[in-house]
Amino acid sequence: MKIGFVSLGCPKNQLDTEVMLHEVMQAGYEITAEETEADIVIINTCAFIESAKKEAIDNIIDIGWLKENRSLKGIIVTGCLSERYRDSIFDELPEVDAILGVGSIHDIVKAIKAVENGEKYSSYEKNDCVRLGGDRVLTTPEYAAYIKIAEGCDNRCSYCAIPSIRGKFRSRPMEDIVAEAKQLESLGVKELTVVAQDTTRYGIDLYGKYSLADLLNKITAETKIPWIRLLYCYPDKITDELIDTIKNNDRIVKYIDMPLQHISDKMLTSMNRHGDSKMIRDVIAKMRDNIPGIVIRTTFIVGFPGESDEDFRELCEFVSEMKFEHMGAFTYSREEDTPAYDFPCQIDEQIKQDRCDIIMKQQMAIDSERTEKLVHKTLKVLSEDYDVVSETYYGRSYMDAPEIDGKIFFTAKKKIKPGTFVNVKIDSAEDYDLIGHAAE
Repeated sequence: MKIGFVSLGCPKNQLDTEVMLHEVMQAGYEITAEETEADIVIINTCAFIESAKKEAIDNIIDIGWLKENRSLKGIIVTGCLSERYRDSIFDELPEVDAILGVGSIHDIVKAIKAVENGEKYSSYEKNDCVRLGGDRVLTTPEYAAYIKIAEGCDNRCSYCAIPSIRGKFRSRPMEDIVAEAKQLESLGVKELTVVAQDTTRYGIDLYGKYSLADLLNKITAETKIPWIRLLYCYPDKITDELIDTIKNNDRIVKYIDMPLQHISDKMLTSMNRHGDSKMIRDVIAKMRDNIPGIVIRTTFIVGFPGESDEDFRELCEFVSEMKFEHMGAFTYSREEDTPAYDFPCQIDEQIKQDRCDIIMKQQMAIDSERTEKLVHKTLKVLSEDYDVVSETYYGRSYMDAPEIDGKIFFTAKKKIKPGTFVNVKIDSAEDYDLIGHAAE
């Protein structure tokens, strides 16, 4: 039997896919990257917002065509879509043969065997009891990997379905994470990206305090991985200790992903975000004052119920003032089973999109100004690969996270292996990307 995988959504979901890949391979099945060659395809889905649900359903329908027209024998759906819509997937998507909730990823081999036998199968273990960590097969390039330090979320933002899908927040033990980091180092990983639904909450349940700084110090003490990057940090939990650790530990890149969602106090309260606009401004100022060269990535939601023209104008002024190195904006997605679904004053879809276009156009000008300032500078770049079309190598500096930020394209007189650090002199800027050449 040949098994194919489709992994959708965020890096946290990708890690679940990697765990399932390992268990399937251990059971003796062959993995294929070609869906047309597969006997069974496993689709690990996201269902955070409407566009993610649509992507998941479209993938299921597309793969379903292979059941009707090719040799595909079965489809297994896992992840957030199957957890969130467990009661309706078999009825609404008859091409699906097996369903696993997020707490049942370790039942993947049972699901495959059931489908082999022509049986329908479903498993929904409690979403907050799934075993954290475990052996996995890396689907990232060999020089880069994600490491999940916790699962679930306790923040209860009014627009978000993640707590009901993924369960309560729970941290992995520090020694377990460090052991995995050491294993990843032995595989050649040069960049380790730390993820969780809320990385800054790490440790509060196990150690009685926010322990991300302690974890980072322990990872860097027990490995020699050159770059360690932080995603999904919440501003209300960024402690002075964490700021000091980022500042003083050379191997923690001066980059932080910190989703803010809004700056209007009225909107922050309505979203049930922790902290107010003053706290957000204070945290940003403290990081920029104390960490030279810090790069801040953030995201905002526009068109949340009740967002007035004045609220949106306040957000635009804030973005203009802060000049975030990276910023993304998204229109509010009205999700059932969240408090905000029933909020009054829902915003018209066209107004949402207009606001998103306005703020992203504003950010594009900020990005252009930032990248122009990097021209003629020399940056340390982690080489990722060679682009045959442009006949250049490409990679990223510490200022860019994998898969979500820009690239640096560069020429070199000698062959550069992926995963090699190269000093690159920047010659020009083009939208979000930089163009340069390897310095002699």
